[in-house]
Amino acid sequence: MIYGDVITDPTFPPLLTGEKVSKDVDPFVKAISASMMGCDAGTIFYAEDQETMRAAITLAPETPLKDSVSVVHALMLSLADGLGALGPPELAIHFVWPSQFKVNAASCGDLRFKASTTDPDAVPDWLVVGLTIPFVRPETVEAGSDPSQTWLHEEGCIELTVPQMIESWSRHSLIWLNSFEDIGYLAIQDHWRAKCDSIGSDVTHPGIGTFVGTDGQGSLLLKCNGMTSIHNLIEEMTP
Repeated sequence: MIYGDVITDPTFPPLLTGEKVSKDVDPFVKAISASMMGCDAGTIFYAEDQETMRAAITLAPETPLKDSVSVVHALMLSLADGLGALGPPELAIHFVWPSQFKVNAASCGDLRFKASTTDPDAVPDWLVVGLTIPFVRPETVEAGSDPSQTWLHEEGCIELTVPQMIESWSRHSLIWLNSFEDIGYLAIQDHWRAKCDSIGSDVTHPGIGTFVGTDGQGSLLLKCNGMTSIHNLIEEMTP
């Protein structure tokens, strides 16, 4: 939050706790290491960085990986809601499968995810989802030089701070995580698809064809030459 000209650390809702790391530490890597050591689920690690939102949340799934990995889409929705609540009303927020984030039609960050196992039928000991959202355009990048990339401050979010965004994301995460835990991916599927503007378009990743939607586990359905193939989220996890 901001008091006068002082930017303070974010506060977190019940059931979630925050742990700040230095700017030169990757919160995603830190969260994975802490999860391996047995840290509590619901811990959000975040970097002391005012130019880029870098955070990661630790989770303890109760379902097999093939069902639990799609929680990444729930956390994308919470990120969209968090930014929608704080940004200007005309801000257009969209997704790219599997976990990329777009603002006003340009790339603006992404999410990474990793579990303790890659076995689809095993229940993971832990699952970590990390996110990176750029706020400030680097001085080395000329304004408008790459229309496919943007930064939040370039899109009118001038007064928005990283701690504010972390705080808003964490609050909205509780809502979407509860829905996901109660019903699974079907609770969020229509909401996620509504924000994915590439459905119905030709894509080149993870294969060449037409992206026709997602299945009940968040997998991409790709149609090519009259055949539909399935590309699951597990294949997109960070090694």
